[in-house]
Amino acid sequence: MFMWGLSWPSGKVAAAYGAPVTIVLIRYSVVFISFLPIFFFMKASMAISKKGLLPLLAASLLLSLYTFLFFYGLKNGLAGAGGVLVTTMNPIMAYGIGLILNKKRPTRNEAIGLFIGLLAGATLLKIWGNLNELFDSGNLYFLLAAFVWAVMSRITSKASNYGSSMGFSLWMYLATILVMLPLVDYTDLNTTLQIADQYFWWNIIFSAVFATSLATTYYFYATTTLGPEKASSFIFLVPVSAALSSWLFLGELLHLHTIIGGILGIAAVYMINKKKA
Repeated sequence: MFMWGLSWPSGKVAAAYGAPVTIVLIRYSVVFISFLPIFFFMKASMAISKKGLLPLLAASLLLSLYTFLFFYGLKNGLAGAGGVLVTTMNPIMAYGIGLILNKKRPTRNEAIGLFIGLLAGATLLKIWGNLNELFDSGNLYFLLAAFVWAVMSRITSKASNYGSSMGFSLWMYLATILVMLPLVDYTDLNTTLQIADQYFWWNIIFSAVFATSLATTYYFYATTTLGPEKASSFIFLVPVSAALSSWLFLGELLHLHTIIGGILGIAAVYMINKKKA
């Protein structure tokens, strides 16, 4: 979770070097290469069942879309604000999706938590502002990214049904690269690789090795044992590290509505997971 928080200012730096699709392709190429030694060191199985091919494709498409929204939002908005918005709204959305799919009525605490979550989202998005500000700030892309990740969590939580969760992750990263290949502008890719300096590559390597190969893989593993709702609840630890690291490395200052929205989001996650006395 701490590494995920640091990935927001790191991603902001990388996003400045090229188009979002280009950065996604470069990032996941490095992710796949860096994941291979981890994969073989842990002696994980590469095999997945035929039933897992469709979920694998769906997860890859969603991961591609999430990462595109992640970089597009960072290109337009603030890393700290994005880190707070996505990571507080994701567990709330994941829990809401779980209730709908399981046709389960929320308990009193869950209902209160979901309501607070709606208030948190409205505050984080600053819905009392004009629509142009919503687009220019990147917040709409961050909100869509949170929803996409919540949906993807439902799919990856079943990964162990089709083979090892690490094997599923390996093929998912490769499939994400293949999804990006026909979409990338190769002129932009060539330009990005030419202007890429040490600063760019250090941030790509950090986000690929630590924030993705290690952190994301273990998150997906956690969803297979805890379930997507419980695993997602740990994400409320990310906003603090995202906000602090964005302030420390990028000099970003959080707005009051972002702080209030983040606190409401954490309160919502607490209420959703609070057991009835």
